[in-house]
Amino acid sequence: MADFLVPGFGDKVNAVEKRLKGPIHAERHVKIICIGAGASGLLMSYKLQKHFKNYTLTVYEKNSEVSGTWYENKYPGCACDVPAHNYTWSFEPKLDWSGVYASSREIFKYFDDFACKYSLKQYIKPSHQVSGAYWNHEKGGYDVKVTSLANGSEVNDYCDVLINASGILNNWRWPAIPGLKNYKGTLLHTANWDDKVDLSGKHVGLIGNGSSGIQVLPNIQPRVSKVTTFIREPTWVSPVQGLEQHVYTEHEKYEFATKPGQLLEYRKNVERGLNGQFGLFLKNTDLNNGTHQYMKSQMVDKLNGNAFFEEKLIPQWSVGCRRLTPGVGYLESLSKPNVSVVYGEITEVTDKGCVCDDGKEYPVDVLICATGFDTGFKPRFPIIGPDGKNLQDVWSGTAESYFGLAAAGFPNYLIFLGPNCPIGNGPVLSAIECQADYMCKLIDRYQTHNIREFAPKQEAVDDFIAHKDFFMSRTVWNDPCRSWYKAQGPEGKVTALWPGSTLHYIEALEEVRLDDWEVKYEGNRYAYLGNGYSQTEIDPTADWGYYIREKDDGAPLTLGGRRRILNKTGTIANSEPVNFSGAKLTSKI
Repeated sequence: MADFLVPGFGDKVNAVEKRLKGPIHAERHVKIICIGAGASGLLMSYKLQKHFKNYTLTVYEKNSEVSGTWYENKYPGCACDVPAHNYTWSFEPKLDWSGVYASSREIFKYFDDFACKYSLKQYIKPSHQVSGAYWNHEKGGYDVKVTSLANGSEVNDYCDVLINASGILNNWRWPAIPGLKNYKGTLLHTANWDDKVDLSGKHVGLIGNGSSGIQVLPNIQPRVSKVTTFIREPTWVSPVQGLEQHVYTEHEKYEFATKPGQLLEYRKNVERGLNGQFGLFLKNTDLNNGTHQYMKSQMVDKLNGNAFFEEKLIPQWSVGCRRLTPGVGYLESLSKPNVSVVYGEITEVTDKGCVCDDGKEYPVDVLICATGFDTGFKPRFPIIGPDGKNLQDVWSGTAESYFGLAAAGFPNYLIFLGPNCPIGNGPVLSAIECQADYMCKLIDRYQTHNIREFAPKQEAVDDFIAHKDFFMSRTVWNDPCRSWYKAQGPEGKVTALWPGSTLHYIEALEEVRLDDWEVKYEGNRYAYLGNGYSQTEIDPTADWGYYIREKDDGAPLTLGGRRRILNKTGTIANSEPVNFSGAKLTSKI
């Protein structure tokens, strides 16, 4: 068990004895390992540094740089599908984004600058990949095996708390198409892009019309001789009105930087708009129905009256069943003279190109696979809990977590963006922030009480999953579309989304429901009460009469009271949701 130091007592006294000889809530030392230095890992490093003392943090990152998916993805047109000014931490705006939808290189720089500004790289070991985590019964934490990618050596480490911030969009995969290895042209994957490849004047094949494929096509079309794009299913593609691509002028950037409150209000308005769209995902709401008609008309318009494209590309299933993408310039590109659309399944890849279910072979010079990632939640390395079970096996089918944060039976293990958290419900970085805050509250309790283990109860996970499944039956996500939101095909359960809005998630995680957690203590659970002294009394600079006041100015004691202060109830005239056409609507919940 990790010890902490109490002034005046030797370090040979065991943890429980130290607690009894120290003041209430003494902060014992806690050793934390975080896997991944992408957005989530960097934020957790920042939060720990800002709020904690007497801790050790090591962040293992498999890449040579920070920023995760935004470091890895460099394909032409790679950008975020969330407005850039709202793809930042709530407290850390960026003044000079180039446009509404920023490139991956700009986003990488934002997170890299964030790491440098707050000296977060001191915690990070780049080019180190975690290969396993094993519960240590004696110490009550995890033995972690790490491989140095620089020289292949193995590092053995230990932590009291293990945080998995490896994300879900960085384990890219080749498509499962027979013969792919036989292709003799240049084979590329969007998530493993080779900048040395020159596409100029080449005949390029493009597999996939998900987010990556939609971004790639309009960016390569003007500089290649021909693009043959292979599409196997329809998808909703249209920019949201008011959030189309826009390049910020130097004057706009100047005003963001110099006019107090202007950028803040701009960001708030965009965030309000994003949060106001949740009704879109609820079946048979005015918002969903209105948006469906609007997006269909937008797609028809952008497809230039091409009846074949309209039939094949406009879905029958609801808007929002798959993740929406702005698709700037994509639909218009399909009608360009040097673009050929092949609709259907690719049955085989030959040494020259692709054979489709129409029986034809389509030779290409370069074949780009925009086929995404392995978005299953099964860990990519063994995580062995106290009972010897491997989380890889437990989550080999449908992954079931507690609020997207933790797994029953795996104590002291926390997860960013785990199963059923809001990665498609609204602004995602806001959700990551509240996950980090929740984890900090758990770690604080672990550090200031004599807790040995904490893990969600299985019954709490079971009840949450039952509620989630009931809720999902009323959403468009449950429609029979092929989506990475689902674990096992179009008819599978929704495993990647929260049963509510992002704002709903933020409120759900505001307080730690310890009755949902199984907590085990080191010795007597009340040993944290210590020697009878308060933390105030051992601080000579503190006010020992701090609670004597002239009026009752304390914080609200109720959840509702605290929420009304937090969300500034009464300060906004009208927050009605609007559909993508701009019309105000009322969601029927």
